[in-house]
Amino acid sequence: MPRPTILAYYFPDWHSDPRNTAWFGDGWDEWKLLDAARPRFDGHRQPRVPLAGHVDESDPAVAAAEIELAASHGVDGFLVDYYWYDDGPYLSGALDKGLLKAPNREEVSFALMWANHELVDIFPYTDPSAADARRLKDGAIGRAEFEQMVEHIIEAYFREPNYLTVDGRPWFSLYEIGNFILGMGGVDEARDALAWFRQRVVDAGFPGLHLDAVVWGFGVLPTAITVDDPATLLTTLGFDNATSYVWIHHADLAAFDFPAGDPARLREEAFADYERLAATLPVPFHPNVTVGWDSTPRISAEVPFVPGRYPFLPVFDQTPEDFELALHRAERFLREHPAEHPVITINAWNEWTEGSALLPDTTNGLAFLEALRNVFGVRPVLRKAL
Repeated sequence: MPRPTILAYYFPDWHSDPRNTAWFGDGWDEWKLLDAARPRFDGHRQPRVPLAGHVDESDPAVAAAEIELAASHGVDGFLVDYYWYDDGPYLSGALDKGLLKAPNREEVSFALMWANHELVDIFPYTDPSAADARRLKDGAIGRAEFEQMVEHIIEAYFREPNYLTVDGRPWFSLYEIGNFILGMGGVDEARDALAWFRQRVVDAGFPGLHLDAVVWGFGVLPTAITVDDPATLLTTLGFDNATSYVWIHHADLAAFDFPAGDPARLREEAFADYERLAATLPVPFHPNVTVGWDSTPRISAEVPFVPGRYPFLPVFDQTPEDFELALHRAERFLREHPAEHPVITINAWNEWTEGSALLPDTTNGLAFLEALRNVFGVRPVLRKAL
């Protein structure tokens, strides 16, 4: 089996954004949440402290340092969480000002994962009595807004020399298929919108579009929409492969101990679901390996930490040694389910407020990155094309 391409999800909320300023005040970013995090139970590892400190990811020098870390430890590319709502982009400064302006930018590839979920105010979550957190933006946008996004990303990103392609076709991930269908007005309308998307990419000079479906079994975000029969939908909508975003999407978290869940059990339940998906989906499925999960920084320290809906979920604090075992598990999965272009996704490069970061912290140092390099080594030449 060829060495799989390692793609780490990149969460871009570590810089000043105009929307965040309007919603939360001047200079707000998620470092404020991490600063305020507190232990919620015995042995709870909070606050997490990044080894590099609270950096501004929109600074090209900061981006260059992170690109060097990624490339030297086996991360081949970033799947950047991309936000586009009815009135345009959100959190784009990390990519536009940071990653794409770094002098060493071409040492890693990048692609977009449209994070088309609703945006609710859990920054932090403050009112446990509220039926729902305050909705900031709706994830289900209409056809006109979708077309505006497509025209923008083709011109602004697909043409970049280190944009990830598969047989020349730009990779594009869709996070919530249900929300996309809702915004388009139905399955037939969604199929037509994606057909139009593919044609626009061809018109721009590419041989086509590589569509990746992020599949998961239940909604974790408030009022997230899930869909039935993903196999039929993937065929109808014309996806080329499927991936996973994070292990917690593939297990019944209510069945886990609270507040501290067992990461090894979570890993095995996730891979059991991956086996089901590989057996039932009509397209190749690429496994995910998750660093950990701890969303407590997004809950005010004044709110009791009790089981319930997101973000009141068990904490899974995996060790670097267990992470390395999980990487071997993903490698075995790919050997047992061979694909022409094997991929492993990692959650995540920098999900500090969800407790899932490959980036070094003051507890584990570079151990998670070193585990990745131990298992897969470093690709000697950038592979922007699968």
